[in-house]
Amino acid sequence: MCGGFAMPIREGKAQEIYIVTSGEMMAMYAANNISKGILKYANSGGVRLGGLICNERKVDREDELINALAEKLSSQMIHFVPRDNLVQRAELRRMTVIEYDPHSKQANEYRTLVKKIDENKMKVIPTPLTMDELEDLLVEYGIIKEEDREGPVVGRIA
Repeated sequence: MCGGFAMPIREGKAQEIYIVTSGEMMAMYAANNISKGILKYANSGGVRLGGLICNERKVDREDELINALAEKLSSQMIHFVPRDNLVQRAELRRMTVIEYDPHSKQANEYRTLVKKIDENKMKVIPTPLTMDELEDLLVEYGIIKEEDREGPVVGRIA
């Protein structure tokens, strides 16, 4: 976990954390590492994990995968944010989606997310996964193949 993220937790400035992730392996790895940081400071600073927010990247079974990761972390996926190119159009104009197109479906997704965070009562001390457990989850959901877990196979003929 990077020091920039750990510092506010260590100093007691964060009480409730939401992790934005996706079904991509490195995003899940980072989410798990952030959970380790939350666990490390949970007793001394009182910080809790409010849940995972899935920022869709069009990975197969992504919503199921992030729900499963959240459950293994003893948490929840608080919201699944669908991918929409409207986000990039708003960014090009240096605007939020709600400023750019306040009546769009994507703007309503963000409003729903805010409401869920505001009403959330489930704040937990996470139970981070080992690397093997994380890889098991990725294999179970077909994101990686079992034979890819150990790195490249030397001498394999394509």
